[in-house]
Amino acid sequence: MTTRVDLNYAPLLTEDEPAVVEVVNPMGQAPMVILCEHASNRIPRCLNNLGVDDEVLGHHVAWDIGVANLARSLSSSFDAPTVLANYSRLVIDLNRHLDDETSIPQQSDGVVIPGNQGLMAEQVEQRIETFFYPYHAAASSVLDGVARRDKIPLVVSLHSFTPVIGGISRPWNVGVLWHNDDRVAFPLIQRLRAIPGLCVGDNEPYHAKEPVGYSMEIHAERHGFPHALLEIRQNEISSAIGQEQWAGLLHTAFTDILADEKILTPLENDLGTTHP
Repeated sequence: MTTRVDLNYAPLLTEDEPAVVEVVNPMGQAPMVILCEHASNRIPRCLNNLGVDDEVLGHHVAWDIGVANLARSLSSSFDAPTVLANYSRLVIDLNRHLDDETSIPQQSDGVVIPGNQGLMAEQVEQRIETFFYPYHAAASSVLDGVARRDKIPLVVSLHSFTPVIGGISRPWNVGVLWHNDDRVAFPLIQRLRAIPGLCVGDNEPYHAKEPVGYSMEIHAERHGFPHALLEIRQNEISSAIGQEQWAGLLHTAFTDILADEKILTPLENDLGTTHP
């Protein structure tokens, strides 16, 4: 059941609501930065759940289940700065370019989002200014902080995916997504495939450019930073036990990669430039 959503131009967040972005361990010393664009299913109070019920907000359409706690565990074990979004992808998807029609989805996986229908340009801009720009400014600031310590950051974007879509089961426990730069993806896939029982996807269940992601392109590829986007099947990390297990698996897999100086160097991007 849905309800009518009354939108206005008052501030989208009140003082007692959480900040748009949370930076965990900002001074972490590891040459790694973890990004979590879909860490939360929270909706600003004034948007009245965007007209959908709580059950919908508990599903994947609203967030990437399990990734926030996994990111916190990895942040602690690696001493790595981590950037977490505190509001739902349904408000605005922080991993989409602003001209992408799914940036503010009118429907997701067949679920109509009433509060995203017929938005005026001013309302769209309000969400961009409130959520999109602050998250990416925080990510850029954290990455710049690592670079100022004369370290090249390895950028890891954490996501999760549904075990079944369109009635078709997805066999992968985890997928490693990459596009032009396989410095991290190739050894990571090798290490994960060496773990008995794991089905590891190479650009599965999605390709890194389909749909076109924003964060890896802007925060990693543009600067020549080594990077990978991880998609972990939801049922693997929906519980605290699963999150702990995957934190251990990923810590082992990334430890050798972080020790490889050949990986932690800037790569010239398509523009022929590197990060200072």
